[in-house]
Amino acid sequence: MSTPSVIAYQGHEGAYSHLACRQVFPDMPALACSSFVAAMEKVENSEAALAMIPLENSTAGRVEEIYRQMPRTSLHIVGEHFEPVNHCLLVRPGTQLTDLKFVCSHPQALAQCDQHIKALGLASIAKLDTAGAALEVSQRTDHQHAAIASRLAAELYGLEILQENFQDMQGNTTRFLILSKDNHTPTFDPSKAYITSILFTVRNIPAALYKALGGFATNGVNLIKLESYMTGGTLNVSQFHIDIAAHTEEHNMQLALQELGFFAKDMRILGCYEAHAYRRLHALVD
Repeated sequence: MSTPSVIAYQGHEGAYSHLACRQVFPDMPALACSSFVAAMEKVENSEAALAMIPLENSTAGRVEEIYRQMPRTSLHIVGEHFEPVNHCLLVRPGTQLTDLKFVCSHPQALAQCDQHIKALGLASIAKLDTAGAALEVSQRTDHQHAAIASRLAAELYGLEILQENFQDMQGNTTRFLILSKDNHTPTFDPSKAYITSILFTVRNIPAALYKALGGFATNGVNLIKLESYMTGGTLNVSQFHIDIAAHTEEHNMQLALQELGFFAKDMRILGCYEAHAYRRLHALVD
């Protein structure tokens, strides 16, 4: 049985993950899922070819749930996408700012728009996702409620945009991972930039993390991200997620990986993929 050529995401239609799917794969049908886990399971069960999953936001930080879920899946990272966030204040047609008393959205979106919300004197109501909040506002009969969501949500649910760029800080961007059941490591091209993502724990020896990561420094390989979190239900076992600005086929990278493998355990390469253009534009990679 062939895998359906669809891409799964978490949230209602019009969510920022849905918008990211449209931006990267405009001709690929997008499948809405109730949770991140459900979206990943669609790929693992061959009900979707890919999943678009948010990993971190420039304002709100990392999506903790994804870091904890990745070790539990067998999926591979085959790409990344950086999506600028344009939070819009959405209302039912005919609603004026003076009518509003409440604004609803995902807690992260509410936090990212906190100053603007306070300036309007609105009460915040947390919802499971931004697009779901927009859907609820579209189904109401009063003009007291607004939603913070995307332009796409406004289009899908027939809402008006009272204000664009409603977020407090401009330049707000979300990084998404594109996940696949199969590994698709690209052939190394020296004219392109690559990211390799690795998951590992360290051996219980003094300075294990320092020794494990030392190979990247001594071999001139740029380690651009390090995340740690507790795992296994104890307080003495940490798991690490690292992103490296290199391809696995590069000689210096192979030397660094050998050193990492000596001091680390349960090491798993999550994926090697081409760096998104956003990284070069904003000097996030050399």
